[in-house]
Amino acid sequence: MSNITAVFEKLAEESIREAMKKGEFDDLPGKGRPLALEDDSHLPPDLRMAYKVLKNAGCIPPELELRKEIRSTEALLAAMPDTEEKYRQTKKLNLLIMKLNVTRNVSPLLEEGQRYYAKAAEKVTTRKSEK
Repeated sequence: MSNITAVFEKLAEESIREAMKKGEFDDLPGKGRPLALEDDSHLPPDLRMAYKVLKNAGCIPPELELRKEIRSTEALLAAMPDTEEKYRQTKKLNLLIMKLNVTRNVSPLLEEGQRYYAKAAEKVTTRKSEK
């Protein structure tokens, strides 16, 4: 460590101690609660700062935007009674999942699985009509 760095560290520590003695840290928001640390270990180190800046600006990476849209479409599907509309939404959901899998650079074994509501609904409908 260079002398200049050591001097700056010493000055910073003294300033912090003085502020603590004056009580300047007593009324900070979140006092007494644990810090909410973000786990960015899944991001490449060279992209972490850029993602943090984007997040602070209210923007999210395309992959997370797709995941968010997938989750909302799944919730919509779960509450949808109409079979025809469910089929259309399932097609949309599968397209979103395919887009997500294409944008991610991972093994096919780790890709998100598509939803096959239509095939299941067709089997149920066929079985009901056979009875």
